[in-house]
Amino acid sequence: MTSPEIATLSWGLMKVKGCSSSYKDCKVWPGGSRAWDWRETGTDHYPGVQPADLEEVMKKGIELLVIGRGMSEALQVPSSTVDFVKQQGIEVRVLQTQKAVAEYNKLAVQGAKVGGVFHSTC
Repeated sequence: MTSPEIATLSWGLMKVKGCSSSYKDCKVWPGGSRAWDWRETGTDHYPGVQPADLEEVMKKGIELLVIGRGMSEALQVPSSTVDFVKQQGIEVRVLQTQKAVAEYNKLAVQGAKVGGVFHSTC
């Protein structure tokens, strides 16, 4: 199963190739995608992304996880969250969202087992 490419990204809107839904924030993994609803885990810009936000994607057989912090990088990613991902044997890259989507798409096209969580606004 391959990771779906992000087809479009603009402020507050993301579309995943092969999916009819559009997302504000999204999670993607080999074979799927869904909205990233921060209310599920109580996430906010600070302190930011929690392990609970990432576990679903990490369980999908990925080897690398890309995290998009937002267009202005307002979403924080604590070092403890990065350490949590690494401790599971998964490489992690934390980038501004446009750069994160470009990196994710590059890896997806190459057939990498890559997952991502992306914040498309601030």
